[in-house]
Amino acid sequence: MSFAQKRMDVMVKIANAGHKGLIAVSGGRLGKSAANMPVVKLTTIGRRSGKPRTVMLTTPVKGDDRYIVVASKGGDDRHPDWYHNLVANPEVTLEPIGGDGPLTLIARTASAEEKAELWPKIAVSEKGYAAYQKRTDRDIPVVICEPPGS
Repeated sequence: MSFAQKRMDVMVKIANAGHKGLIAVSGGRLGKSAANMPVVKLTTIGRRSGKPRTVMLTTPVKGDDRYIVVASKGGDDRHPDWYHNLVANPEVTLEPIGGDGPLTLIARTASAEEKAELWPKIAVSEKGYAAYQKRTDRDIPVVICEPPGS
């Protein structure tokens, strides 16, 4: 692993820990949004450890019963660990910050057609996502989290 990749991994962990801490210290009053997007706490099951793994993510597009998250990892050439985890085990817990509590959802990678429909909305919501895609040759996955049986 390169130094840049290690640095990216550390920065992601620090940002997540800081965001979780801000929410905890403020009782959820702060940290509900980032870059004008709602924030959610996504818990996956570690594909190797079998333990719960929680990350803070933004939801640039939200439907009635579904949440959209983007596996951008800041434009890194690697998918984020949470993405690998949900591919291995698609049942996730998603908790909207300031919402009604955790939801058990099924996560899946958007099809090419779904991504083509969603990506323009995502890029309008946060221009950083388009910049992340330009930074990497990897096709950044768009993930749809929805209730079981949807």
